[in-house]
Amino acid sequence: MAEAAPLRAGIEAARLDPGLYLVATPIGAARDITLRALDTLNSADILAAEDTRTMRHLMDIHGIPLRGRRILAYHDHNADRHGPAMLAAIGGGKSVAYASDAGTPLVSDPGYRLGRDAIDAGLAVHAVPGASAMLAGLTVSGLPSDRFLFAGFPPTPLGQRRSWLEKWSQVDATLIFFESPRRVKQTLELLCETGADGRNVAVGRELTKRFEEVFRGTVAQVSDAIPDGGIKGEVVVILDRAGEAEPDPDRVRKELQEAVKTMTKRDAAAAVAQKLGLPRREVYQIALQLGEG
Repeated sequence: MAEAAPLRAGIEAARLDPGLYLVATPIGAARDITLRALDTLNSADILAAEDTRTMRHLMDIHGIPLRGRRILAYHDHNADRHGPAMLAAIGGGKSVAYASDAGTPLVSDPGYRLGRDAIDAGLAVHAVPGASAMLAGLTVSGLPSDRFLFAGFPPTPLGQRRSWLEKWSQVDATLIFFESPRRVKQTLELLCETGADGRNVAVGRELTKRFEEVFRGTVAQVSDAIPDGGIKGEVVVILDRAGEAEPDPDRVRKELQEAVKTMTKRDAAAAVAQKLGLPRREVYQIALQLGEG
């Protein structure tokens, strides 16, 4: 996290209404935090974080004093222990500010269970919005932003990742997902294998940080541009939506010939149409032309 001069040093703590405050924090540049987020961290009765050291460092950068407050660690491994205590404190009239390591809590970060439990208990939950790698990536991608889907992280096992990509790459929206910097080249190669090699994509790494870089082009071009060993830093992938697909009869027949070995022509047509992003009726017509056997 880049250093920044204190912005709010010495400000008085204002009283916050009881509730859970989900605070977005910078994904890189420390000055990307909002004034409201600083006010919330300064004023909350109780502070909670995915990593207490990260929050303490952020507060030190911006001159936010602890004033005797503890920072509670809250993550997937201790939710049963610390979650009920924070909810009880909110029920008793306290304000709790929770932040993940970077970006917006609950967006591929811990905190979902805490927010859900607070809502289920009838407690107030407030968003303190700010930085998000998902939206930062979409902003600099140059791809359509009127309709998009955030799909999180793809599975690690190769076969599951291929199936995941085949499924989500066919949605009628710009697709956004996170990926490991070591696996991103392999993931782009899998997209090429599913027929998405000619679609536009943007791969952003270290967004808002000193070594920010964005690869843009077709999936095949960006895959070639990324070194075999992968890249470094946090990665977000933005894939353009599928266009109106034109069926390649030879490829459709090949896929159908494999599919009909284990299913009916109707079911095979449905499966191949979904895999290739083609109209089911057109694929079924091709299936009907296949020889028996």
